[in-house]
Amino acid sequence: MKIMIVEDDCSIAEELKGLLLHNGYEVLILRDFKNSLNEIVTNNPDLVLLDINIPDINGEVLLKNLREVSSIPVIMVTSSNSEIDEALSISYGADDFITKPYNPTILLLRISAVLRRTLSSSHLLKYGDLIINTHKGTIRHHDEEMILTKNEMIILTSLINHANRIVTRDELMTELWNSEEYINDNALTVNISRLRSKLKDFGYEDLITTRKGQGYILS
Repeated sequence: MKIMIVEDDCSIAEELKGLLLHNGYEVLILRDFKNSLNEIVTNNPDLVLLDINIPDINGEVLLKNLREVSSIPVIMVTSSNSEIDEALSISYGADDFITKPYNPTILLLRISAVLRRTLSSSHLLKYGDLIINTHKGTIRHHDEEMILTKNEMIILTSLINHANRIVTRDELMTELWNSEEYINDNALTVNISRLRSKLKDFGYEDLITTRKGQGYILS
């Protein structure tokens, strides 16, 4: 499992890295805080340990921005023991919240619990040789992995969940609307096109078939 540390105090970050490495995790430390969101999404870790007080962007704002594009599990690790910060972090989509100084054993147990909960089989879909992880927002084919946007993931999972029938454009737009993401008919076409392009690059060129005047179905 790969964990990314988002912490501007180098000594704390390195100490945390050592703890995680010793317990069998692969570890990344975020260095470029000006491009923190892009760094997290690009590296696509299994979990993020995110401090609230970081340079260039508040950790809670970063969490809120991350949740617009990804469901990567996040544990807020902060020196603040404010109930407001904890409530705000949870409302923005944090999976857990722990304050410094923390007991290393407790932190490891919290990490294990979040990973066990978020990476359970209920969040994995399989279609042919593809494995879709809805929490990480990825599709995997053997040793290759590709990141999908939030909209692309919603469209693909909807098609997979209804793989034995045609899914109408109205149904797909309803799925996207229910995710609080407004999308119109033209935007759906663009998202379908981008998803097809990614699947083609992944070796699945004709996975999504258009049924004219009806909708889409998986081949």
